[in-house]
Amino acid sequence: MIARRTLGVAFAGLATLAALTTIAYAADDWRKQVPVFRVGILGGENEADRLKDNACFKELLETRLGVPVELYPASDYAGVMQGLISKNLEYAGLGSAAYAGIVIQDPDAVEPLVTTEQIDGSLGYYSVLYVRADSPYKSIEDLKGKSLAFADPNSTSGYLVPAFELKQQGYDPAKFFSQTGFGGGHEQAVVAVLNKQYDAGVTWTSGVGELSEGYSRGNLRKMVDKGALDMKDIRVVWKSNLITNGPRVIRKDAPQELKDLVRGILVNMPIENRLCAEAIAGGEFNSFQPVSHDFYKTIIEMRNELKKARRG
Repeated sequence: MIARRTLGVAFAGLATLAALTTIAYAADDWRKQVPVFRVGILGGENEADRLKDNACFKELLETRLGVPVELYPASDYAGVMQGLISKNLEYAGLGSAAYAGIVIQDPDAVEPLVTTEQIDGSLGYYSVLYVRADSPYKSIEDLKGKSLAFADPNSTSGYLVPAFELKQQGYDPAKFFSQTGFGGGHEQAVVAVLNKQYDAGVTWTSGVGELSEGYSRGNLRKMVDKGALDMKDIRVVWKSNLITNGPRVIRKDAPQELKDLVRGILVNMPIENRLCAEAIAGGEFNSFQPVSHDFYKTIIEMRNELKKARRG
């Protein structure tokens, strides 16, 4: 079971993190090692929207860090993952599977700083399988022999978890569906289903809040907010078990002062600039909570098992 914490934890740590921020800002040695702070942005929606959502974060980081900040919106998840491994990026917000993929390749590449606490206090979210609302499909059983759009091969909710859990439940995607493919991202996969290119797709959602609004947070919420989706046009026919919310990570070899400063910025952000925090988090949430590598052990094991199954 994923641990639950309250918003009070963020307030309790605020004074300590603020002190760390002051100390880190005063010590400028790390700026010689990291003259530019490069932020990777996962694929999943169009580049213009990703840059717009992260513009306020870029401005905040530049003000607090005192160095230029550059945003790198990759076309897919792999681009950000390789950017972190190759040390061409300092920071990124990742899904759990993308984090697992990085540490499997290079255990010393990155370390988690914080994860997201949902509005119900949980530190998790869900993968959902959806179809067009005007389709005849009312359950997962109805999709036998039909086509399914995954989002990205490195997405937790858009591939890893649904592929793993559906197979465990007797619906092996490789055999149950007539065709599976990748939509090129979460938003693109939804559009593909709406355009009848696929019969069904999978994406991520908090699973809490108003259904008509696309729930409180997630790809569906982001699409509803910008007018790209009306929830009346889709029907959810399957939901995963609770998935660990992904981490915001920094390069493991980054100076400790920089790590402390960025963690402090993130924890304080929902309190100091709620609109910006929700823009980068993909909707409403309570807080950013400090997290460690151990939180993602289950996802790492799941990714390793899927890797072995492919080889077999």
